[in-house]
Amino acid sequence: MLNRRRFLSKFAFAVSALSLAAGFGVSTPAANAEGLKIGFSQVTLQSPFYVQLKTGAEVAAKAGGDSLVFLDANGDVSKQNNDIQDLITQGVNALIINPVNPDAVVPSLEAAIAAGIPVITVDRSVNGKGVTAHVGRDNKKMGQMVGEAVVARLRADGIEKAKIIEIQGDAGGAVMMDRRDGFHAALEGSGHTVVEGPYAEYIRANAVTAMQDLLQANPDVKVVYAHNDDMALGALQVLKENSRNDVLVAGVDGLSEALNIIAEGGNYIASTLNDPKYLGDVTIQVAREAAAKKEVAKFVDAGSTLVTSKNVADFPREGLFAEYRPQVLDQ
Repeated sequence: MLNRRRFLSKFAFAVSALSLAAGFGVSTPAANAEGLKIGFSQVTLQSPFYVQLKTGAEVAAKAGGDSLVFLDANGDVSKQNNDIQDLITQGVNALIINPVNPDAVVPSLEAAIAAGIPVITVDRSVNGKGVTAHVGRDNKKMGQMVGEAVVARLRADGIEKAKIIEIQGDAGGAVMMDRRDGFHAALEGSGHTVVEGPYAEYIRANAVTAMQDLLQANPDVKVVYAHNDDMALGALQVLKENSRNDVLVAGVDGLSEALNIIAEGGNYIASTLNDPKYLGDVTIQVAREAAAKKEVAKFVDAGSTLVTSKNVADFPREGLFAEYRPQVLDQ
């Protein structure tokens, strides 16, 4: 946990610096949405999604003549709190946070707000008050769209009362809960049952290990649903190694590797698009508007859609993730 004495000291410094600036007429960094210094505290770079999110933000910031100060928490709550304090001390004009934990980062969030810095959360929200905007996608809807596709495919194949294994993201995460709840909502009344697997932290290698045990314990499985495509591909690897081509697989995020398999017409049947580069782009745009004191929506939905073999050809997938860039901001 964050050392409380160290945090209070940094918090007092941030507030004192703000007070001195106001008292002596010293200008705080210009919030004119031009040549800004934007801070970005990222949960981790262990996931390809977050690597691409960083890239999208960097490209967008550079294109607008702004500088992006990026810090990787590497999944450590204490490091993220310290990183945020460092960004506050550097005098960033706007602060982007992708939190390790929705609650543990709240003290640093409050310090940023006290320093007059607009805070934008991306992908994962926080539970504290005062966030200027959250940029993400409707993860519950994404899970529901995949669930509806699974139900439709099982119906078309004449399969009733199927056992579905669910490989989950991170324990307690808002994205995980939404993708779980949306998927479960789509299955209500279908007669199918879900076996909730372990939390594999959105990492393929973890999903491979989990699936090996799950398949042994559930040989009658008909579907595997994972909270992202990386984990779904890990599950698919195990299924192939065990010659289980009868098991359907579905994921979330629109990883190009997954879409290529969907295009082949195999047993990977669905995903929902979650273009991380575009998410980073939109987040920078929102940060600029917030720094300029413009009114921004509390929730900016970067958009998603379902992908199956019927429409997979519609989406470019030259990069790591399929491209999906709907117009979401009035510009």
